[in-house]
Amino acid sequence: MDMLLELESDIGSAPSVPEPAAPRAEIRTSAPETGRDECRSPLDLFGEFFVDVQTSGIFFDSKTFVDATALFDRGTILSNYSAEKDGEGFRLLDFVKRHFDLSAPHPAEETAFIHPDIRGHIAALWPRLTREPAPGINIRRASSLLELGRDYVVPGGRFNEIYYWDSYFTMMGLIEDGHGELAASMARNFSDLIDRHGHVPNGHRTYYLSRSQPPFFFKMVELLSPSDPGGAWRRFLPHLEAEHRYWMAGAEHLAAGDACARVVRLRDGSLLNRFWDDRDHPREESYREDLLTARCSGRDPRQVYRDLRAAAESGWDFSSRWCADPARLSTIETTSLLPIDLNALLYGLEQAIALGSARAGDVDAARRFERLAAGRRRAIDRHLWCERAGHYVDFRWTRHERRADLTAATAMPLFVGLSTPAQAARVAQALASGLLTARGLVTTRTRSGQQWDFPNGWAPLQWIAIDGLRRYALGDLAETIADRWISCVDKVYGETGRLVEKYDVVEDRPGGGGEYDAQCGFGWTNGVHAKLSGLRDARRNPSR
Repeated sequence: MDMLLELESDIGSAPSVPEPAAPRAEIRTSAPETGRDECRSPLDLFGEFFVDVQTSGIFFDSKTFVDATALFDRGTILSNYSAEKDGEGFRLLDFVKRHFDLSAPHPAEETAFIHPDIRGHIAALWPRLTREPAPGINIRRASSLLELGRDYVVPGGRFNEIYYWDSYFTMMGLIEDGHGELAASMARNFSDLIDRHGHVPNGHRTYYLSRSQPPFFFKMVELLSPSDPGGAWRRFLPHLEAEHRYWMAGAEHLAAGDACARVVRLRDGSLLNRFWDDRDHPREESYREDLLTARCSGRDPRQVYRDLRAAAESGWDFSSRWCADPARLSTIETTSLLPIDLNALLYGLEQAIALGSARAGDVDAARRFERLAAGRRRAIDRHLWCERAGHYVDFRWTRHERRADLTAATAMPLFVGLSTPAQAARVAQALASGLLTARGLVTTRTRSGQQWDFPNGWAPLQWIAIDGLRRYALGDLAETIADRWISCVDKVYGETGRLVEKYDVVEDRPGGGGEYDAQCGFGWTNGVHAKLSGLRDARRNPSR
């Protein structure tokens, strides 16, 4: 049975020694008077107490506290803190441990060599990374988790919640390994999040509600019914249209040269999109780190926070791609850039809505979204295609200029079928000559120390390039990338017994850089490896 039909049937029925504390942010620290309690973030709920914890350095990982579950109601915790904090011998860490459960409810399994064979290891990891429906917020025992009604798969390591764009690649592997029902449940979780919040949050935590991630929901739906994607998109039209409204909010009133949230109208009237975040204070899960970045920037801290948050929405957190000075994260300017990958995905979303509307018999909607997709394609060709270099780039709309950098994002237009055959051939040349290493595609050519830069390669970017190249009959390069990437993952597994979040595709080892150590698990690596291994086996044994 088609997975989508099955789904529809289901619908019916230890800290280190802390460094000196960071400077405090000049932001609101009291909880807002409006809004549902179950959607209020840890900062909204705990105000000054939250800031004190996150700036103290008592936890090695700033994500520890925002993921904790309160053992008492909010009022009791704040009252106790007010009464005790100035007392002799008060220790903040002890207070937090008495009032919060800091342990993950289902810690991700990181045991090495669960199975001697990597494919067996991945198969054994799926149930270990699967979580049952989350009950969501209990107001008296506050947690930052948002409600989910169905089973889901987490990435692993410190990431013990569902993430938006990660999940598409995880779902590929689940389907490859015979867990189509679980993949369908994940898709329905995302549609439920759209129903409740108007968009898919970065992850299902309250502190992620102010942003999304690259819009892969239409591709998830396609996975559930690969033989009839138009029919699948028809069934999920309200959700696809809601996601489009989220990304395009404010577009109808924009004058040329202006921007509103995630949408920008260029001087020639073209509409394109950028990454954004609805808040402009430090990320709650990286609060102290963001304060320090802003302090050394010499810029308006609110703009730095917004740009850091926008980069988190991109999924590429962080990369020289977003920085005016590749060596300095404090020069981040994400909101000044129109990214090629985001705009290619939105072209794909508009095409999906057009096809789904046509299948639903709504001719007017189909034509409207066909026009939107065509207009976006023209704008991409005009502003995000670099004819001289022969690849796609990002566009700095605030200066009306193209960025020159070659990054793995250049493959996204191939992935969604936006490129002409001639453009695809030139992108293939750029990938082969500029980003291909002995073990797969490197993310950028800049060694900045950030994790989305040289020498790291990431599973989702390998798949986007491989699938896009195959779409344009550029299979030789696609197979080269696939074989080299699989070899890298296999080698690291053979040496460590683990699959990790990112890989150094120059030195054949786990990737480095960024705000935290390389994480094990790992959802999208498992998914892409499973899919590529399945395709390789089918290529080698076509009769099977």
